[in-house]
Amino acid sequence: MAIEQTFSIIKPDGVRRNLVGKILSRFEENDLRIVATKMIHMSKSEAEGFYAVHHERPFFGELTEFMSSGPVVVSILEGENAVVHHREIMGATNPADADEGTIRRDFAESLGENTVHGSDSLENAAIESSYFFSQTECINSAA
Repeated sequence: MAIEQTFSIIKPDGVRRNLVGKILSRFEENDLRIVATKMIHMSKSEAEGFYAVHHERPFFGELTEFMSSGPVVVSILEGENAVVHHREIMGATNPADADEGTIRRDFAESLGENTVHGSDSLENAAIESSYFFSQTECINSAA
């Protein structure tokens, strides 16, 4: 397997409920290394830019309103097969469908407020990471 990087967000509901440490520790306990992380508060326009791919979807307004409703923690995670592995740790988008022991099953309150976001491909991980992080903010774990 290849060492990859993926992008992760702890959403406003996770930050509000003080779950940041618990969620980040899940990643580390499952062999994902945090190579960049910070807390930010997205404006509505920043959330709209980040989720522009969903612009035509009926949930776009609700999603961007929620994502700009409070602070989030954005991170770049690194590890073997990181994109798929991260998504396994997060669990299914709908917490009712998520496997036992996944972040969404354990912490999400609803489909709309499902606590975490994760990139769905290496290409999107690179795009999403560059939306929030400059090259100088990322630690090269091989260094």
